[in-house]
Amino acid sequence: MQFSDGMIYRAWEDFQSGEARERLRARPEVIDSWERCRSFQVALAASHAPTLKADAIGELRRLNRELLQAAAETLAESIDALAGTHSLMIITDASGVVLETVGDMETVHAGMDIALTSGGDWREPCAGTNGIGTALEIGRPVLVHASEHYCEGIKGWSCAGAPIVDPIDGSIAGILDISAKKDDVSAQTLPLARLAARRIEQALTRQADRQHLRLLEMGLDHCQRHAGDAFVGIDSMGRVVFASRLAQRLLRERLNRPVPDLTRGVQLLDGPSGPTSSLLSELPGDWLRPVVTDGEVSGHLLAIPAKSSSRPVGGSKVSADEADPERSQFDCIVGVSEGIQTAIAQARRIAELDVPVLIEGETGGGKELFARAIHGESRVSRGPFVAFNCGAVSREMIASELFGYAKGAFTGASSEGRIGRFEQADGGTLSLDEIGELALDLQPYLLRVLEEGIVYRIGENIPRKVNVRIVAMTNRDLRAEVAAGRFRLDLYHRLSVTSVEVPPLRRREGDLEHLIEFFNPRVADRHNRPTVRFTPEAMALLRAYSWPGNVRELRNVVERSILFATDGLADVGCLPREIAELQNPAPARAALPAPAPALEPLLDEAGAIERAMHLSGGNLSVAAVMLGISRSTLYRKMSQHCLKRVSPLAARLNAGQQLD
Repeated sequence: MQFSDGMIYRAWEDFQSGEARERLRARPEVIDSWERCRSFQVALAASHAPTLKADAIGELRRLNRELLQAAAETLAESIDALAGTHSLMIITDASGVVLETVGDMETVHAGMDIALTSGGDWREPCAGTNGIGTALEIGRPVLVHASEHYCEGIKGWSCAGAPIVDPIDGSIAGILDISAKKDDVSAQTLPLARLAARRIEQALTRQADRQHLRLLEMGLDHCQRHAGDAFVGIDSMGRVVFASRLAQRLLRERLNRPVPDLTRGVQLLDGPSGPTSSLLSELPGDWLRPVVTDGEVSGHLLAIPAKSSSRPVGGSKVSADEADPERSQFDCIVGVSEGIQTAIAQARRIAELDVPVLIEGETGGGKELFARAIHGESRVSRGPFVAFNCGAVSREMIASELFGYAKGAFTGASSEGRIGRFEQADGGTLSLDEIGELALDLQPYLLRVLEEGIVYRIGENIPRKVNVRIVAMTNRDLRAEVAAGRFRLDLYHRLSVTSVEVPPLRRREGDLEHLIEFFNPRVADRHNRPTVRFTPEAMALLRAYSWPGNVRELRNVVERSILFATDGLADVGCLPREIAELQNPAPARAALPAPAPALEPLLDEAGAIERAMHLSGGNLSVAAVMLGISRSTLYRKMSQHCLKRVSPLAARLNAGQQLD
């Protein structure tokens, strides 16, 4: 310290007596704080900070759950590290109110006497000069030692406060403070507080990155279903995380007035409580989709439609028809093989029946084409076709997506409520993809709707009659899922009144050439490139390949070949590595017993995922593109097959060994 505690105490007394600033023997930042405290009329004799009421503390912790989550590991380690040091570590919110206190138990109890505990309000106007409040005022780390405190009853303590900076907008998210009795403070106290604050900032950054990715995945999934729409990712504090290129213009057009720049960190909502800003109060409630994590809203996705008529206003009935007349017919399904023609014939007969349909088949095999065709040739073909992927949204969101919710049903819910997919599909078809991913505790609600034709929105008890035909799709063996206790037997029987099995591409003899001929001109026109011809060597490899990604994977291969072909001719070098390597197979391994027929699709899929992970160098985003599936679906399938992520280093080493 530049001045002894005795000198500072005398300077404090002289300050109270009106001594000129330049004559006071104390640090300038301390004198600045004393002057602020005098203007705030802080009580000199105060012996503790004021404390919030118990009910307010709980709400404050809920609003700062992300900060506490980021600080949890640091606080947990500090419990043991600070034992016997007569010190404690404190986390406050952005206003200086204590959220959590840990450390030496004797000191923690002593700190309660001056409100160094949950709810203690250590802002300068409330508690005078102190490590927490002063760090907030000056915006940088500070140590306040003993007599430097403004209030007489707190001068027996020393405290070092360091701001925790929010990674989104650079604002102060909270304060990390290390406090101790004045005789127990050391020269390392302030550096330690700085280090701990930086560590929490890093954890906040990781949390923000995960939230960013989740919002981005939702946005991409939305755009696949609503081409041309723009979207804005909003974090739990109501701030813009990212915005698509068209978002600014489309939002301005929809509101017909200027809107704020949608740059990162701009406040668009009024914080964790939901969409209460004047801007978003003008928007239809269905445009804003909450992201729910562990029962709490962790952000929102604002989807701005390309056309003003493509999205509902408020909680009114919407037209969510996703049916395309050009795709909703069996003539759109390409193939001459016996397997695909048998599946088409079965589906045609089923289409006319007013019963649920279960479509089974591997990923990428064309199940959605069958679902759309069944709708297009059914008695409800003039009604809407609404698609919903049970595996594409979090478990917490599925119920609100399927059944809708009343206004104010949960934190972050639209102020006007929202209808669910069942009501959107009323009078038409609801296509439920990846039905095997539906959580077990939600399955009874789906069964009840199928049996009674009545839905209840979340947060209300009003029965709503719906007339919906269900077409469910799955790449799992639901019979095995029932046996394993992951799928209800009664729901399985209700969904599989009629069923269609879509054969995988490897079992569709003769269809490969027809599909290539179908994709070739369409993909070439999209890229403004000539159609492609495969050399005999390349074509032989395409026929020999097992196609674990099925038709979707074949389309990707055709697109790749069109982009890499020279003069419209695609040789072996234009093919993906996993296909080109069939020309020079790896050394033969010891023969393994042939897998049981029921396990073949599962093993092929697991092998394809492992191969894609190695070829992508451990990059899961690239691997997902190679497989023709979303990143979230890849995560789920890795878990299903008990596969671990391949580290980039291991992938490179493995590639080097293969070259050797």
